[in-house]
Amino acid sequence: MSGAQDHKRRQPPKMYLVLSNLKIQDQLEGTIRLLRGNLCQEQEGGRSRGDQLWVKVLDYGCMVKIDKQLLIEVPTDLTGLLEPVSDPESRLNLLINPKQLYRLAALPLGTPLYVQMGQPGELAEAELRYRGPLTRGSTAVLFGVQLKDSAVGRGNSNGSYKGHQLFTCPEASALFLPANQIRLRRWSRANDDHHNNALPPQPQPPIGNIIARTAESSPSLVPVLARNTSSPPPFQVGHRVCFPLEDTVHGGEVRFCGALPGRTSTGVFVGILLDNAVGNWDGSYKGEKLCSISSSLYGCLLPISKVSPEPRSRRHTPPLQNPKPVLKPTQPPAPVSSPASTPKIALMPPQLLSAKLALKPPPLPSPKPFTKPHPLPPTPPTIKPQTLHSPTATDQPQLLNGSPGPLSPGRGDGLDAEENGDAGLEVELEVGSMVEVNDPPLFGVIRWIGRIIGVSQLVSGIELDQELTAGTDGSYLGERHFRCPANKGLFVKLRNCRRDSRFPAPETPVNQVERCNSIAFAEWGSERVEEHTPPVQGDEARDMYQGWKRGIQGHLNSCYLDASLFSLFSCCSSVDWVLLWPSNPSDGPHCSQAQDLLRCEIVNPLRRFGYVCASKTMALRRLLEAESSDTGFTNQEKDPEEFLNKLFQLLRVEPLLKIRSVTQKQQPQECHLYQLFPPSVPLSPSSPVPLSPSLCPIPLSSPAVLMRVASVQTLLETSFLHAGLKFAEAPSCLPLLMPRFGKDFKMFDAILPSLTIDITDLLDDTLRQCSICQAVAEWECLECYDDLDITPGHLKQYCHTCNTQVHIHKKRQSHSPCQVGVAGGPWTGPLHGTRQRLALFAVTCIETSHYVSFVKHGPRPNDWLFFDSMADREGGENGFNIPQVRACPEVGRYLSLSAEELVRLDPASLRESARRLLCDSYMCLYHSPELSLYK
Repeated sequence: MSGAQDHKRRQPPKMYLVLSNLKIQDQLEGTIRLLRGNLCQEQEGGRSRGDQLWVKVLDYGCMVKIDKQLLIEVPTDLTGLLEPVSDPESRLNLLINPKQLYRLAALPLGTPLYVQMGQPGELAEAELRYRGPLTRGSTAVLFGVQLKDSAVGRGNSNGSYKGHQLFTCPEASALFLPANQIRLRRWSRANDDHHNNALPPQPQPPIGNIIARTAESSPSLVPVLARNTSSPPPFQVGHRVCFPLEDTVHGGEVRFCGALPGRTSTGVFVGILLDNAVGNWDGSYKGEKLCSISSSLYGCLLPISKVSPEPRSRRHTPPLQNPKPVLKPTQPPAPVSSPASTPKIALMPPQLLSAKLALKPPPLPSPKPFTKPHPLPPTPPTIKPQTLHSPTATDQPQLLNGSPGPLSPGRGDGLDAEENGDAGLEVELEVGSMVEVNDPPLFGVIRWIGRIIGVSQLVSGIELDQELTAGTDGSYLGERHFRCPANKGLFVKLRNCRRDSRFPAPETPVNQVERCNSIAFAEWGSERVEEHTPPVQGDEARDMYQGWKRGIQGHLNSCYLDASLFSLFSCCSSVDWVLLWPSNPSDGPHCSQAQDLLRCEIVNPLRRFGYVCASKTMALRRLLEAESSDTGFTNQEKDPEEFLNKLFQLLRVEPLLKIRSVTQKQQPQECHLYQLFPPSVPLSPSSPVPLSPSLCPIPLSSPAVLMRVASVQTLLETSFLHAGLKFAEAPSCLPLLMPRFGKDFKMFDAILPSLTIDITDLLDDTLRQCSICQAVAEWECLECYDDLDITPGHLKQYCHTCNTQVHIHKKRQSHSPCQVGVAGGPWTGPLHGTRQRLALFAVTCIETSHYVSFVKHGPRPNDWLFFDSMADREGGENGFNIPQVRACPEVGRYLSLSAEELVRLDPASLRESARRLLCDSYMCLYHSPELSLYK
């Protein structure tokens, strides 16, 4: 008996997911909000407490007592797969479809996959290489994948995690992802969305007691259940929904569902056309039209978490998505006369026909004065409606309302000759189009397009601007097709509608990629220069580059390319060898074209005239797009590392960097850039060394506002040290990507770009000095790096004698020094103290997805230029960006500071240019002019 009880106690605790968003009042913690999908762990003794369980919410670490009916149990073999999923809603979506989880858990290594990375919906090809926990003792199961094709170089490791090699692949080609970011490659996109995003409407849980940790000792505490904020998948246009407002539940029809422009991180919002005049939204957001709302009193914009599908008990009329059969009128509706003979009239039941014929349109308000409209988005392609086959009394009308796509009719779709021959529909119309009918005109907005039995042509339901005696509330012959105020609904053949003449017709959108050519940009053009042109330096460079219309002109999200090219080539020649790299016929035509374009159309003109037109860089972007089959290079935002990797691959040049693992003595890995991955976030020192104000010309702050600061030298050393890496050979150019994780989280408040970095101790198979006696080093100890007693802040290597003495100390006896390899065997000759150093020549920075550059143009500390390819703009949508280069000598003062001084710098004292350089650095470029001569 006792053995069975012991076995039962050893069973892992049960895990649950929360089914509904909840709000709990706790005397100690205050308000505790639980999200549906939060992961909970059953606590000891919770199994025998009736209908309530004590659980620990793992996402927050709090303890609550909750009804079992508000939880869904997670099978033991699926807990590990759900644990690393950070989004609670995605976690619940996965559990709803357990077959999908079991399928992922059983995937064999080598399975081709799609993985989600970057923007939502962006998929990249990959191959499954590992599945399991990343650290010892962890139960979270992640998928280790190797990126393929165009995604190569966008990873964050070589298959290792915190020094443990889980699988082997090229550097920056591995990712470790949770289950919600994995897709089988053989799935279609539609199936992918269904399996991973579709979630049936949330059941309404009964309101039960939800007691916080101190509820039992506080009987007066009233448990609170938040409003049921079910989060179904995004609603479709036309769905009926409801939401609570004050003490009343209001209903309406979805007119918009999606992310707000410029605010994708805030989630999905729903725009609703209300049944009652209780709203305050006109269908726009920050000047951009999201949908058509006739009056702001009938519009409302809410987060999707506050909106629920309308229960059937609230629906007084059939839903739009599943209408009842149309009732036949007792007599056929009056025919609509030809537009050439009589004014267009509305479709209506016979009893209202006579009243309509005698009706005169109401007086119209005077039109508003004409103002130049904002450019409208491109009109979506139209969808041809389905033809109606032998309509009968039981047929349902073919409704086109209720879908987010375009709703306008196509031409030549089998309608009668009269409709196909009508020229009145000059521009395709859709739901939401502002139209006019009759003469004199009646103005309104199309709310519905579809078929009505007895009428062979498409019919539009219009909500009029003004009431009409013969109007309806959106119903026709007892069948509701849309909702609007009484006496404002009108049904008219679609062919008899025309665009509202009070507003100018939308302009045809211009293809900005095609527009960027030598003709459209003739006034902004730049010349071709065949002769090799070395970069200018010093005052000559400042005088040539400084001013407006200088540098590289930006166009259509090209700042990533403009900033990268200006940093590499404007004032530095260390990468010029890529312009002269010999090409082979087997490299393909794009290789030689790209090299000629880069050399003669971009780099040489930039160095001779100080300016390059956007049409030249667009030609290079076209070649990159053609070579990589990535349609985003000509019009989408990219990262500098993605561009440089693709450019060097297109030019078929040797990689800039060769890096080897010191633990695996394998062939060196080749790459063009290196991403710095420091092991942890350093805390600001609690008691920095006092500095004399006379030694620093910049005001220093008190210790209460210390910044987290790291230098590039320290970041490079710690990154190589903890990853066990060495340079196989000294690079002539070293692009380093800074540790950065979006604008909301930065690992450091500021990063100091070291003016020079010493890579001597990071080179493999080279002579190094002992850190203590300066003799030839034979041993290296990684554990000694953090030891402040021996050369603090530097890598530690020792000769044989010093290594023995250092590790006799009791606090270092557990260290494991490794032997330093020297090419050709042990060295017995004299040791010259020559150090291998690289100099900083450019920094690329990012702020709000826009890249700019700081470039060093001379030997003096204040010889710095700032470049922005889109500093200003001339014209509107079809205008031109104006690039600018300006001298920026003030940043030299900040770069001359040490990291300790920068820690004590008052952030409020930072000038704008210095703030962007220190706080928004993205990539630092270092070079060795001597080594570049050997390329």
